[in-house]
Amino acid sequence: MIQRLVLIGSGVVVMCAIVAGTSYVAAAAGGTTGTGTGWQLPPDAEEKKSPLQVDAKILATGRAVFKDKCVKCHGPGGLGDGPDADPEHRENMDLTNPKRADRNADGVVFYKVWNGRRRPKMPPFKEEITEQQAWSVVAYVQTLRKE
Repeated sequence: MIQRLVLIGSGVVVMCAIVAGTSYVAAAAGGTTGTGTGWQLPPDAEEKKSPLQVDAKILATGRAVFKDKCVKCHGPGGLGDGPDADPEHRENMDLTNPKRADRNADGVVFYKVWNGRRRPKMPPFKEEITEQQAWSVVAYVQTLRKE
């Protein structure tokens, strides 16, 4: 069964569909689609590639931004053990899990950093860092993954 609700306000059309108990949200103006997990990802997120040539300088920038913005929840080694981490969602916050790499291509990680989500809480950083900084975090986080 599919239920749809269309909301129009401030020039933005938001369509919600409930399919088999999972909700999907798409904002026509933004072009992003909800994943049922709270992440707002554009349809091409999995194919999106970093515009940066990863080198030591990019990784150093990513490490610095990660330390400033991400360590409080993800922890210094990306284990999901930071002081503000949600203990109920620690497994999802562990960035070292190699299985996460299979589910999270670079473009997906970028949009997760950029847009955040409400629950489990991850703040959006698009107002705090540049796109280049976000891509440098993506590059750095990929180095935390265990083989």
